[in-house]
Amino acid sequence: MDSTMPEVKEPNPADLIWSERLKTTFDINKMHEFIEGSEPEALETLRLMQQLERDPVLNTGAAYYQLSKDEHREITARKIARMAQYMEIDAPNYSRFQNRLNLIAVVDPQLGTRIGVHLGLFLGAVRGNGTEEQFNYWAKERGALSINGVYGCFAMTELAHGSNVAALETTATYDKQRDTFVINTPHVGATKWWIGGAAHSATHTVCYARLIVDGKDYGVKTFVVPLRDSRHVLHPGVSVGDIGAKMGRDGIDNGWIQFSHVEIPRKFMLSKYTSITDDGEVLDPPLAQLAYGALLGGRVTMVTDSFRTSERFITIALRYSVGRRQFTKKGQKIENQLINYPLHQRRLLPYLSWTYGMAIASHAIQLSYKQTLEKLDEGVESGDFQQLQQAITALKTLFGESAALKSTCTWTCLNLIEECRQACGGHGYSAYSGFAKGYVDHAVQCTWEGDNNILAQNSGRITVQKVMAFKKSGKASREYEFLAKAVETGEILAADTITHLGKLVSAFDALILRLSLDCIEALKENNDWDSIAPEKLTLSKLYACRFILAKWVEKMNSLNENNGDIVTPLVSLAQLFALTNIEAFGSQFLRFGIVSASTFKAVLEKIGILCREIRPLVIGLTDSFKMSDFFINSTLGSYNGDIYHHYYGVVKMLNEPSKIKAEYSADFEQNLHRGTVEERENFERTSQTLRKL
Repeated sequence: MDSTMPEVKEPNPADLIWSERLKTTFDINKMHEFIEGSEPEALETLRLMQQLERDPVLNTGAAYYQLSKDEHREITARKIARMAQYMEIDAPNYSRFQNRLNLIAVVDPQLGTRIGVHLGLFLGAVRGNGTEEQFNYWAKERGALSINGVYGCFAMTELAHGSNVAALETTATYDKQRDTFVINTPHVGATKWWIGGAAHSATHTVCYARLIVDGKDYGVKTFVVPLRDSRHVLHPGVSVGDIGAKMGRDGIDNGWIQFSHVEIPRKFMLSKYTSITDDGEVLDPPLAQLAYGALLGGRVTMVTDSFRTSERFITIALRYSVGRRQFTKKGQKIENQLINYPLHQRRLLPYLSWTYGMAIASHAIQLSYKQTLEKLDEGVESGDFQQLQQAITALKTLFGESAALKSTCTWTCLNLIEECRQACGGHGYSAYSGFAKGYVDHAVQCTWEGDNNILAQNSGRITVQKVMAFKKSGKASREYEFLAKAVETGEILAADTITHLGKLVSAFDALILRLSLDCIEALKENNDWDSIAPEKLTLSKLYACRFILAKWVEKMNSLNENNGDIVTPLVSLAQLFALTNIEAFGSQFLRFGIVSASTFKAVLEKIGILCREIRPLVIGLTDSFKMSDFFINSTLGSYNGDIYHHYYGVVKMLNEPSKIKAEYSADFEQNLHRGTVEERENFERTSQTLRKL
């Protein structure tokens, strides 16, 4: 060997990741408890994760990224059967199974959706809109609670209508003589569309249809409509089909449904609110909004989905950024770690702060949803109109909060996945990194269960209306009490207070108030809410940021002294979250004078400082999510950090190197070794031939 040759060292990303892991300055177990809400919740999450990971039926590895649509659906069906067994075990504790479902959805979103449609939408609608007797029958006696006998889908969306539920056109006409409803699809635009589970799986659906009695339209109500019999054969009058190729989630058999005068018993109308007496009289509640409470569960769940999915992908990108070296800096002999570059920190660390913020939002909105449902049930059961009014107020609050958080968090998560993919360079484009499927699987969250732009505008409108009411009465509801303290004019933040979390919350309070007042002035001119659509969208995002930051501060204030030194990194993350959102809405903060130009410059400088402070902690902060390689499922983000050996091994395992010729090789080789133009023309155009002619 030539002794003058330089020594070549194999890159060792695992050593980089482990060395930084050992330098973590806080207790990751305590941090995990903070993320999960409490010590008992953290332990429960770990138990469920371990059980799911060890289950051979639920196993999901790198081969998952190469499955065809048919393979995805076949495997998903087997996994549904397995999860149904867990449903039976978890039956006394429904929230446990919901946590289990949220966790499996991290690594297999299509499985989570298939069961989520049945539990969250079908059964959620039966529970939310049906009487206690109806819920007991369909959920318990007929077996829907354990996917045994009944497997449901949710037929709301139509080909020509989605977000505008009130304009749906499927009809349910009451036949007094037969005491039945006739469900009908009057034209192709009323075809139920995008219905998860309809193509091959569902036995029943909750159908949203217009109630028609004696020629009068009573608006959209909900009906349980059987689709298939005990042999899983379609009932007469029911037509279904597969809607075909989608961006992602191929394991879901999204379908279309048409009803051709399908007759169902009167008792199949879900009648907690609207009902029809034996004499055919329609009893319609004065508070029709109550019926839409069942729609909010999916939106609340998507906040949790966004938090869990973000945990996974920010972990991959940050582990890769620590283990990957690229380019040398002046005066150095070895290449620099990606995470050491300031731009790389600015790209990823704000998303890390968002992930922590979404964890806090997830717990808060889940609690709000649970409490609101309890209020609704109590109000309906008591029949007390005043109590029902209070339930409506709680429902509207939940609608506004869930609309803002669902839209903002799903958008943020989608952007996070794509930024993380790009931050991993060329290797991020590999299917085995997980980013590609993760992106297309998550993208639908921005449009289903309420298109984000529509939801955000509704949320923004609620905020403007709350400010209107506050200015008129001087009183604000509990969720908007901050309006009483918000300052209408003047600078809120100065260069020396931009890291004070209380001041940062106040800055968002002030901007929400001032932008709302500006909208109110604009509405005085034409009362056209569409004219302030961009402002409503901004208000929704600001409300989500303010919600997260305020809950974050509240939660940190509740920490006791035995907190494992997690406060310092949590404060830095909260500051980074707040300041990067001030940067994102910088034009508004400057426009309304909440920050000055010099303070805004200090904000930008402080963001860079915070990134440098957080940078050494990124392995510990992502380890705190406690996601094993089963949940990460990426060649670039495994716990041991051995990126290149892992990536190379997966590629060799799934793409047999000994197979050196493809099925199309013969055609390719024939073209590659084709003769000259003259030979292929049988020399008909050569000068020798032409002389003969």
